[in-house]
Amino acid sequence: MTTTTEFSKYINEGYNFKGQSITLGGAILNGEALTNTLVKVPLKTLNRHGLIAGATGTGKTKSIQVLSEQLSSYGIPVLMMDIKGDFSGIAKAGEEKPFITERHAKINLPYQPDSFPVELLSLSQQNGVRLRATVSEFGPVLFSRILDLNDTQAGVVAVIFKYCDDKQMPLLDLKDIKKVINYITEEGKGEIQEHYGKISTSTTGIILRKIIELEQQGGDIFFGEKSFEIDDLMRIDENGKGYVNILRLTDIQDKPKLFSTFMLSLLAEIYQQMPEKGDADQPELVIFIDEAHLIFNEASDALLDQIETIIKLIRSKGIGVYFITQNPMDVPASVLAQLGLKIQHALRAFTAKDRQAIKQTAENYPISDYYKTDEVLTSLGIGEAFVTALNEKGIPTPLAATMMRAPVSRMDILTDAEIAEINAKSKLVKKYAEAIDRESAYEMLTQKIEAANQQAEIEAETKQEDRKSNEPSTAEVIGKSVTKVVTSATFIRGVFGILNKLFRK
Repeated sequence: MTTTTEFSKYINEGYNFKGQSITLGGAILNGEALTNTLVKVPLKTLNRHGLIAGATGTGKTKSIQVLSEQLSSYGIPVLMMDIKGDFSGIAKAGEEKPFITERHAKINLPYQPDSFPVELLSLSQQNGVRLRATVSEFGPVLFSRILDLNDTQAGVVAVIFKYCDDKQMPLLDLKDIKKVINYITEEGKGEIQEHYGKISTSTTGIILRKIIELEQQGGDIFFGEKSFEIDDLMRIDENGKGYVNILRLTDIQDKPKLFSTFMLSLLAEIYQQMPEKGDADQPELVIFIDEAHLIFNEASDALLDQIETIIKLIRSKGIGVYFITQNPMDVPASVLAQLGLKIQHALRAFTAKDRQAIKQTAENYPISDYYKTDEVLTSLGIGEAFVTALNEKGIPTPLAATMMRAPVSRMDILTDAEIAEINAKSKLVKKYAEAIDRESAYEMLTQKIEAANQQAEIEAETKQEDRKSNEPSTAEVIGKSVTKVVTSATFIRGVFGILNKLFRK
């Protein structure tokens, strides 16, 4: 029989780190939380990505809140993609209540209410900092993958981008690229064919329909200027706390293509712009992606490959990416293999399929002599979770059922008045409020077509005037007609004269 002392020693040794760390809670054995047996995560490995999973109502959001609070306290900014809209309370200090006091007493952790600096971001018309990106910033490869195009269609998109680069026509929003597609299949067909090769109208038609689909999901709002600068995600407030940037996505749950478009463009932009950090003591930014299944369910194979590649590479830039979902099986195995920290809340077994999924989930965790993992997964209480992380050498820590500490900020949403107050004080809201519609491909091609039409009208009028100038006047026409009549009459009289002489003879 394993003693509590042996287990506590095992956990404390497995979660003992040299550098700074954040504390998630206290370890649980046989259903009881143990005092002074803390489960921690080293800051050094938080760029190794992670997963927070569990059934609805088991405490995933509060776990994210706990992580975000401590990251902010260490001066590490956070980006939280909040689809359910229940994360904003981190901007206000919490309130110690009896159940919180009891929980923290069990694991011997102090509780001090606190608030954290927040920016509210939006992809849509919601109040907050407007996020935008231009079509040009995506580039032909990423833009084609978002639209789920085949190689032939992606080749046409590459030609479109090349043509616009050659002609110095910026592709800023979706109306720009739609205009280019219409132009190369109509007025500019000959020009394109001469310099770039023949393009099938059926191919451009498919691309156009895919763009319209993206447009209907809100892409027309997202694509454009002023482009969001990633440096604005990295801010620290005057107290040394990292900003918690909350992207409010409550109104785009039914628009997964827009969500995945933004997420992929953001990760790609961060990867391209951030310098290599090497083996840093803490991450530069941590990103939490809520309801991650919305991305993976809608993603094509090409898009999944792109996500997997970025996840592999972006950690060297000091960026940690954390996926939040109900079931770990929602995350592709290729991505799951890249995740260092796993916080697994309770799963529910209502069907045979559920039980099978729980067995598969248990196999993704380190083997433990202290737990029957698949059984404990269904018996964890609210605010309890299995935890395993990476230590400072990159080795998985022991699997620990954990009573998670409570957030020190408000465990509820902000009121409309509090949201308005945050936005009113925000410098970023003012910075990105105005939508800029400078001259780009749409305007330049419109002018080109209008100029061509005007030139065609001038040439047509000139030809008409030339024809008129070469036509005889009315008097000349009448004179020629009279001459013809007179000539004809003389001829007839001559014929009759000859005939008359013949008859007389």
